[in-house]
Amino acid sequence: MCGILAIIGKGKDEELVRQLSKRMSHRGPDESDLHVTENGHILSHERLSIIDLHSGRQPIKGTRSAYMVHNGEIYNHQELRDTVLKHHTFRTKSDSEVIVHLYEEFGYDFLNMLDGDFAFVIIDGDDFIAGRDAVGVKPLYYGLDERGRIYFASEMKPMADQCKTFATFPPGHYYTQKTGFVKYYRPEYEDHEKATEALDLVKIRETLTEATRKRLMSDVPIGVLLSGGLDSSLTSSIAARLLKEKGKELRSFSIGLDAEAPDAKAARKVAEFLGTDHHEIYFTIEQGIEILDKLIWHLETYDVTSIRASTPMYFLSKAITDMGVKVVLSGEGADEIFGGYLYFRNAPSTEDFQKETIERVQKLFTADLLRADKSTMAHGLEARVPFLDKAFLDLAISIRPEEKQPKTYDGVEKYILRKAFDTPENPYLPQEVLWRQKEQFSDGVGYSWIDTLIEYCSSRVTDLQMEQAAERFTYNTPVTKEAYFYRDIFHKHFPQLSAAQTVRKWIPKWQENLDPSGRANAAHIQADTAISKTGAVA
Repeated sequence: MCGILAIIGKGKDEELVRQLSKRMSHRGPDESDLHVTENGHILSHERLSIIDLHSGRQPIKGTRSAYMVHNGEIYNHQELRDTVLKHHTFRTKSDSEVIVHLYEEFGYDFLNMLDGDFAFVIIDGDDFIAGRDAVGVKPLYYGLDERGRIYFASEMKPMADQCKTFATFPPGHYYTQKTGFVKYYRPEYEDHEKATEALDLVKIRETLTEATRKRLMSDVPIGVLLSGGLDSSLTSSIAARLLKEKGKELRSFSIGLDAEAPDAKAARKVAEFLGTDHHEIYFTIEQGIEILDKLIWHLETYDVTSIRASTPMYFLSKAITDMGVKVVLSGEGADEIFGGYLYFRNAPSTEDFQKETIERVQKLFTADLLRADKSTMAHGLEARVPFLDKAFLDLAISIRPEEKQPKTYDGVEKYILRKAFDTPENPYLPQEVLWRQKEQFSDGVGYSWIDTLIEYCSSRVTDLQMEQAAERFTYNTPVTKEAYFYRDIFHKHFPQLSAAQTVRKWIPKWQENLDPSGRANAAHIQADTAISKTGAVA
């Protein structure tokens, strides 16, 4: 929805702050606004207009002295207006405005009332509060400069060369100077021993449908990212049904190296089955390699799997916004919730399986959510993720792991999700798509993408550089030439140690080859377990 920047503390040059905020102008190409409070604190906002296109500009002032900037969507904003905030007078119809009113009504203790994806900062005199949504769908960073001023921003770019230290704001927390960081999101499912719920396929179907319905809230055109895998195909199917009830047609978008890419072919089948207005986008390997530098600047990571998968998503997002669409639904989260990655087949026990699903959901903000947000917002496109709806998380993660573990069902990953939507009398998807084996997104666009990418990176990094890698990069030392190549680009843009420390590498468990490609797992139907060439951790 936008990019936010807040600086708590006096004396920062207003024009410089405008320039810093403009480093995120790709996140909000529609409007840019800045407010300096009476006490000298600064709030800046780069806006992507989605709800209340005409009067929803930010920063938004509350009824008294508080000002707020917000990135994201609050899906229950109308319910809040009609209930706990019914005696408040609102300045706009924006979903964002309820946040500042909740602060005025309840003080710091209101974040659990919000149903949505958000990062926000409220300044009230010299008091302030910053908060981030439950699992980190929306990005947020915080830092401290040499004069003790506190920064909050949607990306590292505005603060990396301004702060002496900075870090990722933890999901599910809020921060005030009086309390420090407070963990407000404490779901029962974080305790693996509480996964005791019986399987209810109807409830899974109904809860995911409601999660998707919420995320169709928009005053601008909306579409779906359709890879042809289970997760995006289910999201597309549910959205198509909901829009059809309103007499609307869903627009779907897929990408591949060519029309024969695994994902492109599967997406085509789904689009024909659902009757969507479907668009196929193609990119070349040469184009992908050419934009790596710019892509890593946008992503703010050197994680191998994030970069591999973000490249096609970056090209797809550009094509989508060129067609006038500002919001898309995406399938992130299902693999983590249901143990969908192929390595989950090798989990040594149901307890290990359940612990890994919880940890993967908790760390989504370092990998798939970072990729989904920054590769889409690089072109002013907002991605929404129904699988990470709080109600759906509460339901799905709490199911007994014995029901979810793939080997229980002849090695079919995400079995219960597939089963919940296997309704022959009113099918959601073609059978061959509903039961299609998992592909990593970076594999599905065409297997030659990763193969050629590894070869290219290897040709650009010498053996001597690898020998000296630990001396140059003492933190998170790269151990493959591909990883070194990405780290080198990242270091050029973000040389600070604090920047390197924000990155977490995604590494699959319980398999011999630790390359993140799905084909590195022996269970893949087109397995290439030597895909990383060295077999080393990327």
